[in-house]
Formats: sequence, C-alpha cells, structure tokens
Amino acid sequence: MKYTSVEEKQVITQVVTGDLNTFEMVFRDYYKPLVRYGNTFLKDSDDAEDIVQQVFVSLWEKRDQLDIQTSIRAVLYKSVQNACLNKIKHLKVRTIYADEVKATAVYEDSSDSVQAAELNERIQQAMESMPEQCGRIFKMSRFEQLRYQEIADQLGLSVKTIENQMGKALKIVREELKDYLPLLILFFSQIL
Repeated sequence: MKYTSVEEKQVITQVVTGDLNTFEMVFRDYYKPLVRYGNTFLKDSDDAEDIVQQVFVSLWEKRDQLDIQTSIRAVLYKSVQNACLNKIKHLKVRTIYADEVKATAVYEDSSDSVQAAELNERIQQAMESMPEQCGRIFKMSRFEQLRYQEIADQLGLSVKTIENQMGKALKIVREELKDYLPLLILFFSQIL
C-alpha cells in the first residue's frame, strides 16, 4: 500500500494518463482503509462507502486535471475527509431546516387554533344577537344539519318562514363577522 517515491510518481503518472489497471490497484489498496477513515467522521459505514466511492469516481473523472505534489494516499485521505465534513455540514443544515419547518408548523397550528376559537366566539355572539326563533332555526340548520323542511316540521312553521328566518340569520352573521369573511367561508363549508 505504501509506495516508494519512485513508485508513487509512477502510480500518479499512470493514473493521470488513464491507466485503468493502476487505478484499480490504487482502488483495491485504499478502498477499505478509506471507508474505515470515513466512518470515523460519519459513524455510518454505508455513508462512508458512498463517499469513498464518490471520491474514486471523482478522481477518475478529473484525473487529467490532477496536480499531485505529495502522494496519492494523501490526496485520497484529504478528499475523503473533506467529503465527510461536507456531508456532516449538509446534515446539520438539513436538521436545522427541518426544525425550522416543524417550529413554523406548530406556530401556524396554534395561530389557526386561536383564529378558530376567536371565530367561534364571534359566531356565538352573532347568534346571541339574533331574535330567539331566528337563532333556533339557524342552529338547527347549521349545527344540527337539518333541512328546511325538517325544521319546519319540528317547529310547526312553513318552509317559507324558515327560509325568511335563515335569510335574516345569515344577514346578521355576515354583518357581525365581516372581518372574518375568509374564515367564515371555511367554517360554513365544513359544516355544510
């Protein structure tokens, strides 16, 4: 695995010129030790293997651009170290981003809950401001999900009266909740 300086220069020259046999020899000599070295950084042998393979692929693809002044061993170990540190940095960035996304989701959920609670409170206030019969018909229609005919039968009123009372109720709700129109649309679409 350790080459003399003459052998080292010859190995570098042969790799740079594209000698596949020499490259395969370097691969066989250094692959396992480089994986162990990469694993000391990543604590994951599969990731370490992926990185070492990528280092060798990169070495082969860029062989004609190589300017190795030390040894092929030093270049390989330094390349694996840099690739491992980049992987660690990438994983940290991904973790930070995932944490931020989770925190944003929790904030949005709590914000939605606050808005929904506020909307429910305003709906209750709107219903309390309705005349008694109007409020009762509104609750039966929107919360018990009864049809106008069913409400009319239960209250002994005509369907036309139910329609008129619902018109009044919806007008009151629209007026009381005009600031909440987008939320109100969502609220009533879920009920209907």
